[in-house]
Amino acid sequence: MRVLVTGGCGYIGSALVPRLQEEPAVDEVTVLDNLSNGSPANLRVANLARDDFSFREGDVREYGAVESAMRDIDAVIHLAAITGAASTHEREEETRAVNLTGTENVLKAARKFDVDRVVFASSCNNYGRANQRELDETVDPDPINPYAESKLAAERLLQRYTNEYGIETTALRMSTVYGYAPGIRFNLVVNTFVFRGLTDRPLTIYGDGSNWRPFIHVQDAARAFADAAQRSNRWSELVYNIGDTDENYRIEEVASTVETELDGTIDITYLDDQQPGPSYHVNFDRLADTGFELTWTLPAGVRDLASQLGETKQGIDKGTLSIVRGETHD
Repeated sequence: MRVLVTGGCGYIGSALVPRLQEEPAVDEVTVLDNLSNGSPANLRVANLARDDFSFREGDVREYGAVESAMRDIDAVIHLAAITGAASTHEREEETRAVNLTGTENVLKAARKFDVDRVVFASSCNNYGRANQRELDETVDPDPINPYAESKLAAERLLQRYTNEYGIETTALRMSTVYGYAPGIRFNLVVNTFVFRGLTDRPLTIYGDGSNWRPFIHVQDAARAFADAAQRSNRWSELVYNIGDTDENYRIEEVASTVETELDGTIDITYLDDQQPGPSYHVNFDRLADTGFELTWTLPAGVRDLASQLGETKQGIDKGTLSIVRGETHD
């Protein structure tokens, strides 16, 4: 199997690419990335000098770049996207162009070259601010930001290309990702909280902290994409929620977990006048049918992340904390 990973220099890609290189069924890995957010340094765990690895610099908004990367490919894992859900209100046009038009370019090229499989990175953020719990894939999404709107529209594109052209597609609605990987993002709530805790800064919670979110470690996210790309017979549905029911947490519980695992007294600040963002408590029964299970829990992931970052704790420039202001989530 020859696999193309779009956005492979990003957060999940930095964990996924080296994992794919070790899969017995994968003969070749190609990364397509425009390097606007990711860096080749994020792939330092991978062996970039291997004959079975290739890199193409290009933007998914440009069909020619996608088509060129798609030649001789068997499966695509489409990660390339504008992320940071809250920030997309200020970049709506760009978000739609990358997340929707880019996905259509991937599907067009996959159709042209008879690619067997397209696995798309979607998000549980699509559910918006839901009152009910145990949200499964049959619940109508209610996106409340351009990021989620574009992801949901892209899912519908996948459905159309499957119905009209027979391309095998599946969308993985990821829980909020956290944990250490070379391309780690610090605009995700768990990573933000751990970073702030290590640098003696208060954990800032928007609202009262009662809003729900499911969480998944970046290594488990990478495993899910690798599994879905290789085992289409198990992953036969258009959409899967990716996570575990026990990994649904209220944001206030996340802050408490970080405080406990960092073995210290951390100030927790509630900004009651701020919009807390989406809230969704998700069901993962459909995922269980694939045989895929998470291997990380939130407390273990927090401990590991603190350990990974702790060696450089004294050298962290607190001025850089402006990049993790507040809490933004995918």
